Amino acid sequence: MTDPSAPGDAPAAAAPRKRRTTGSLSQRMIGIAAVWIVVLLLGGGVALDRVLSGAITRNFDDSLDYVLTAMVASAEIGPAGEVVFNRALGDQRFLEPGSGLYWQVSGAGYEHFPSRSLWDRRLDVGSPQSDAEIHVYDSNQFKDEKLRIVQRDVKLPGSPVSWRFQVAQSRDGLDEQIGTLRRTLVRSFLLLGLGLIVMAALQTLYGLWPLRKVREAIALMRSGEASRVVARMPVEVTPMVEELNELLAHNEKQAEEARRHAGNLAHALKTPLTVIMNAATARTPDLAETVVREATTMRRQVDHHLARARAVGRRGSAHSRAEAWASLQAVERAVARLYPHVRLDIAGRKDLAVHVERQDLDEMLGNLVENAAKYGGGSVFVTVQAEAGYVEFLIEDDGRGIPEEGRERLFNRGVRLDTSKPGTGLGLAIVRDVAEIYEGTVGLEESEDLGGLLVRLRLPAASPVDPSNADSVR
Repeated sequence: MTDPSAPGDAPAAAAPRKRRTTGSLSQRMIGIAAVWIVVLLLGGGVALDRVLSGAITRNFDDSLDYVLTAMVASAEIGPAGEVVFNRALGDQRFLEPGSGLYWQVSGAGYEHFPSRSLWDRRLDVGSPQSDAEIHVYDSNQFKDEKLRIVQRDVKLPGSPVSWRFQVAQSRDGLDEQIGTLRRTLVRSFLLLGLGLIVMAALQTLYGLWPLRKVREAIALMRSGEASRVVARMPVEVTPMVEELNELLAHNEKQAEEARRHAGNLAHALKTPLTVIMNAATARTPDLAETVVREATTMRRQVDHHLARARAVGRRGSAHSRAEAWASLQAVERAVARLYPHVRLDIAGRKDLAVHVERQDLDEMLGNLVENAAKYGGGSVFVTVQAEAGYVEFLIEDDGRGIPEEGRERLFNRGVRLDTSKPGTGLGLAIVRDVAEIYEGTVGLEESEDLGGLLVRLRLPAASPVDPSNADSVR
C-alpha cells in the first residue's frame, strides 16, 4: 500500500509558479521593425517595378515607332495605285521569315503589302481608326508568338485610300528584359530587407542591453553582493535606476527605523517587566499596585511606539493629504466635549492642506489642543497660516506658561510638569516624533496675546500656498 505521506505525493502547489508576462520587448520591437520594413520595401519595390518596366516598354515602343515613321516617310503610290517604298528598310530581320520583326501595309481594295519576314502570315488589320495618331497594343493573333504592334492610318499623296501602316515585334525580348529586372529587384530587396531586419534586431538587442545590466544588478542585490545599482547607464535608463536606488534607500531607512523602534520598545519594556518579575518572585505585599503601575508604564511605551510605527508606515504615500481646517474643526468638536468650560477659537486660512495623513494630523492637533485646554486657564486660540512652503499651526493658551529652560524637557517621554492632572506624559513626544517623520517641526514659545504657552507646529504644505490669499475667519 502506498503511503499518502510519501515525498513523491507532495502537492502540486509546491511546483514553482510560472511567471506571467506580456511578451518580449525585443520581439515586439523587432516584429514591428520587420513588418514596417516589409511594407516599405514591398511598396517601394512595386513602385520601382512599374517605373522601370514602363521605361523598358517605352524604349521598346520607341524603336517600333522609329521604324513606323521610316516606313511612312519612304512610302509612295505606284502605277497601279499600290504602295511602294522608294528605299529599303535597314533592318535585316525584315527579310528573314519568322525573325520576330514584321511590317505590313494594308489598304481597302488592295492586297496586303507585307514584309518577307511574315512569309505566309498576315497581321490583323482591324477596324479603321478615327484619327491619324499612333496606336500601340499587344496581340495574341499568332499562336506561338506574342506581338507588340504599333500602327497608324495615313493618306498618301495621290491616293484616296487610307493606308494602315503596321510594325510588329515579338514580345519575347521585352518580357525577358522585364523578367530579368523583376528578378533583380526581388533579390536586391530581399537582401536589403534581410539586412535591415538584422540591423533592427542588433539595434534592439544593443539598445535594451542596459536593462539586462539592471537585472544583473538586482540579482546581485538579492544575493547580498551589492546594495545599489552603480553601473553607468544611458540617459533614458538613468532616471529609472535613480528611482530604484531611492526606493531601496527608502526601504532600508524604513527597515532600520522598524528595527530601532523594536529595540527601543524592547528596552522600554524590559525594566517594567523586570520589576514585575522581581515583585512576583518576592511575593511583596504591594504586588497588585506594582503590576498596575508598571503595566501603565508599558502601555504608555506601546502607545508611543505604535504611533511612530503608524506614521512611518504612512509616510511613503505620495498622495497623503489632509485639509487643515477640516482637521481643526474635528479636534475642536472633540475637545469641546471633553472640556466644556474651555473657550476654543480657531482662525486662519480655510484652503490650506498639509502633506500628512489625516489620522496623524488629527492625533498631533488633538494632543496639542487637549494639552492647551487641560493646562490652560480656560481660553485656547488656534491659528493656521501659510509660511514658505509650510503650514503653521499656532496653539496658544492663557495658562501659567512654561519657563524657557523647561520647555525642551517636555518633549522627553513620560515627562510631566503638572502631575496633579491625569496623563501619560507622551503627548508632546508623540507629536514631535510624528512631525519629524513628515519632515516637520514643533517648538514651544511664549504667547504674547494670552500670556501662556504657544506651540508652533510646522508641517509641509500639500500644494503651493500664496500668503496674499489669507482669509482670516473667527
